[in-house]
Amino acid sequence: MPYEHKSQPLLPRHLYWKRLFSHGLIAFFLLAIALGVGVCGYHYLEDFPWIDALLNASMILGGMGPVGTLKTGAGKLFASGYAIFSGVIFIAVAGILIAPVAHRVMHRLHIESKKAGR
Repeated sequence: MPYEHKSQPLLPRHLYWKRLFSHGLIAFFLLAIALGVGVCGYHYLEDFPWIDALLNASMILGGMGPVGTLKTGAGKLFASGYAIFSGVIFIAVAGILIAPVAHRVMHRLHIESKKAGR
């Protein structure tokens, strides 16, 4: 997804909305994959029912913490790794969603400072 160079004009609004939408889709699929990893891990390693595995994975991915009690060593190791992984995913998704907005603001400020003769 290339961004316009500082010497290029500001992206038209309809293309900007398209860029925002595509970044939103990327963030959504990244979250869906991360949630799928968590659900499968809790289901297969801790033998949680699918709905409980979804609840646990959602809560950890959302930063709230686990709900169910972990019984196996493998499940505890998975939960530990998944919690760290979820933190990294949170930062990545935030960056993906903020990038087009931050780029547009900085690009606009650069254009305005150029017009002012700086």
